[in-house]
Amino acid sequence: MRLSELMKGREVPVVHDKHVKGLTADSREVLPGFLFAAFSGASADGRNYIEEATHKGAVAILTDNSYVPEDSSVPCFCEENPRQMLSTLAARFYGAQPETLCAVTGTNGKTSVAFFVRAIWHAIGLEAASVGTLGVVTSEATTKLSYTTPEPVLLHKTLTYLVGHGVTHAVLEASSHGLDQYRLDGTTLKSAGFTNLTRDHLDYHISSEEYLQAKLGLISRVLSPDGTAVLNADSEVFPAFARAAKERSLRMLSYGRSGEDIRLIDITPIQSGQHVKIEIMGDLHEIDLPVTGEFQAMNTLCALGLVIGAGGDPAAAARALPKITNVPGRLELVSILPNNAAVYVDYAHSPDALETVLEAVRVHAKGKIHVVFGCGGDRDKGKRPEMGRIADLFADHVIVTDDNPRNEDPSQIRAEIIVACPQARNIPDRFDAIEHAIDGLNTDDLLVIAGKGHEEGQVIGKETIPFDDKKVAQEIVQKRGGKNVS
Repeated sequence: MRLSELMKGREVPVVHDKHVKGLTADSREVLPGFLFAAFSGASADGRNYIEEATHKGAVAILTDNSYVPEDSSVPCFCEENPRQMLSTLAARFYGAQPETLCAVTGTNGKTSVAFFVRAIWHAIGLEAASVGTLGVVTSEATTKLSYTTPEPVLLHKTLTYLVGHGVTHAVLEASSHGLDQYRLDGTTLKSAGFTNLTRDHLDYHISSEEYLQAKLGLISRVLSPDGTAVLNADSEVFPAFARAAKERSLRMLSYGRSGEDIRLIDITPIQSGQHVKIEIMGDLHEIDLPVTGEFQAMNTLCALGLVIGAGGDPAAAARALPKITNVPGRLELVSILPNNAAVYVDYAHSPDALETVLEAVRVHAKGKIHVVFGCGGDRDKGKRPEMGRIADLFADHVIVTDDNPRNEDPSQIRAEIIVACPQARNIPDRFDAIEHAIDGLNTDDLLVIAGKGHEEGQVIGKETIPFDDKKVAQEIVQKRGGKNVS
């Protein structure tokens, strides 16, 4: 692609109208023929690497309009919002997206919703994929990703790859970081969903209001003008999302107990999950969902709304719900001990998520509820005592251990949690903590190992050590004569 074609609407002198071979915002990845996007970030300023990029063969520079070009050897495009422009250029450069694309945002539930959307599409015979925390998931394989929402060049490279492999339907997880950094602005979304908003990521966002505004961006900015906003009517911030949709004259579907379009009428726990009564676009459906917890039922409703909002048949989508499977690491039953005590693994790493999970398992626990959890280092410190308070309130036995301490002192992290749950056991080593918890389970007790879910590593300092909560729990339970479930 010629530079003039890529920079459609921008003047490009003939002498500089060279063939663009790639895009990158990382100066280390610049190759001859690349466009280099130089951004000012939290840890580094890409503008300091412009000279290096040109020496490595960059044919053009994209940066912000405060930069004054000193080197006229290559064109420098100075934009008011260069991050948004890079998303546009990435979409233009790679050129292909699945014909049906949707996205979901929210503090909790994004991964589950994306998983369920893909499962519904797959059940009705469509070639589908999801992109997010679990990686790039198709019917054939799963490829890991470093971020929930990939940066725009990788995102559009991935979407083009999916199209080339026959994927017609895809769902994206839209993180607050990804929305704040305009990573999704080059996508064409037929539907966009919102799950909930609670405290999280205040180490990145200055305030709760800024966090909300980042999430609102999916509806107020990214969703296509002819797209459908799928919104949780039970959320306290539903009015803000509904207002954003109304201001753009978007079609809107609301879901939840207060939903007008997809309404949860009743829910009853059963051995295989839960039996739900749902009114979908005016029609009553009774469905056995093979997932645990009302919050997961809500996530299936959001997924249902995204499928319908993107043009899917409501009845066909509803018929697919009993065929979905549990999401890896999301309230996942992994083992049962000989005394019928159950062990679950969950990704809950925010106060609301932990409370939601502990409340959800209460109806399934005939005995005591035990929880093992910690908090990540280099992240929002304010949620640590909140999570301690919730564990103390909703669990009968609490063990505080290390999560991903990163560059913080793990003992200090645990101390900041335990101040709100002084009766908790403090066991630094995560394996030891899980083993101690399992050995403390009596007949019909239930253990939730929270915080890491599907993750397969523990980040200590700058090193990631292999560690999988599910595998660790199953190894311990198996040695004690129990059985592994998934």
